[in-house]
Amino acid sequence: MEKDYIRFEHVRKEFPGVVALSDISFSIRKGEVHAILGENGAGKSTLLNILHGVYQATSGSVYVDGKESRFHSTYDAIMQGVIKVHQEVQVVENLTVGQNIALGFEMSKYGFLDYKDVYEKCDRILEELGCSIRSKDSVVGLGVGDLQMMAIAKSLYFNANIISFDEPTSALSVPEIEKLYEIIRGLKEKGITIIFISHKLDELFEICDRVTILRDGCCIDTKEIEEITKEDLIHLMVGRDVSSYAQRLNPLCADKSQVVFEAKNLTGLTFRDISFQVHKGEIVGFAGLVGARRTEVMRAIFGVDPLYSGELYLDGQKIEIHSTEDAMRHGIGLISEDRKREGFIPSMSNNRNVNIPSMGKFGRKPLGLLDEKAMKENFDAYAESVKLNIRNPEHRTLDLSGGNQQKVIIAKWLATNARLLIFDEPTKGVDVGAKAEIYKLMEEFVAQGKGIIMVSSELPEVIGMSDQIIVMREGRMSATLTKRSEFSEVGILSHAMEEKR
Repeated sequence: MEKDYIRFEHVRKEFPGVVALSDISFSIRKGEVHAILGENGAGKSTLLNILHGVYQATSGSVYVDGKESRFHSTYDAIMQGVIKVHQEVQVVENLTVGQNIALGFEMSKYGFLDYKDVYEKCDRILEELGCSIRSKDSVVGLGVGDLQMMAIAKSLYFNANIISFDEPTSALSVPEIEKLYEIIRGLKEKGITIIFISHKLDELFEICDRVTILRDGCCIDTKEIEEITKEDLIHLMVGRDVSSYAQRLNPLCADKSQVVFEAKNLTGLTFRDISFQVHKGEIVGFAGLVGARRTEVMRAIFGVDPLYSGELYLDGQKIEIHSTEDAMRHGIGLISEDRKREGFIPSMSNNRNVNIPSMGKFGRKPLGLLDEKAMKENFDAYAESVKLNIRNPEHRTLDLSGGNQQKVIIAKWLATNARLLIFDEPTKGVDVGAKAEIYKLMEEFVAQGKGIIMVSSELPEVIGMSDQIIVMREGRMSATLTKRSEFSEVGILSHAMEEKR
């Protein structure tokens, strides 16, 4: 357990005009669960990409089991047992579970694929992991938890001795998270070295042995997890005090005499009888367990999914929303929980993504050409308002850190002068420093007399940021909490779990 198995020595990585990593040196012991922690943009992903052969270091060395390792591709890394379990597992839907696990590395006899041996080996691994899925099952319709188990099985199929996990619990339910912890502990007992990246600090104390903190491309420190506190970790990560990053600086500023938005008896495919109000300057939090259908309600309000019945009001006026265009025209914006698929256009620049909803006001008559100067000025103004830390507005949003991607999306909606913003899991996959900045932006928005609906699976976030909390269970409202004395994790969970009578 005490032997250094992975060693980074003076690793540096430069991209054109950017130093992503600067003189990174630390070690990881064999058979430990080692967390790499840092804000978005700290260099975590770059470092792992070097280890896994995606990038080559500009200078410095990486040693695995005493030997210098310079993988020139992910294939090279996999062949040496260095495997990454990605946050979003990619599958080929027309192949079975076993075929996806063995994809590209199938066993063969006499030049022909031997799926009998593939399926037998995959089933042994899946059974060992305690999975209910089997190798001949279709991957179509598998849940996030099963897909992740399949990815872990793939790593064992290739006899992994190093497995890295990148935000592995971001989309898992509580039982699935506990199952993952159990599996990681089992891998550790087999002597497999685990690298664990997560923004959820509680997870680190639950599952990790040591943690290395990166900041601005530099290695700050490596600590035994039992010798450090959460507050210490946050301070090392951000280099500044973020004492309570899920707490309103100006709570309860809502004007209850003025209703910005009202939903009456909304019913859709998966939810029924949803009624609530958002007052001027108010943040309304939506809490619930997996399957509560909170996101589905928000998608219907924004016109993505149909409403079967119910009424919507904005500033006291009844409105009809049958499409996202209708919602935007009425001054409603949605910061989706799936920012990479729904929040921005991956191929477009930061400038374009911020200006997309406002594009109509940048047309030049009579030719209809876009006023690029006005668009740049608009981008600069809103990028500054959200403290978007980027060097080039013409670079792709896709290439930004998760925190900066979220800021681009928020800037996009702020530029529309929206009256109501819906934040669906606003800090998912975002570090604590960026969380604090997003919370501040939310407060600034409601301070202008506007309203926010916030869906979050993080109870401290819901409790800390909300003026009122609506708890949902299986598509129905189970409680509306309007007094801060009612805001507690136990209370919210009890409402989220109790049967409607």
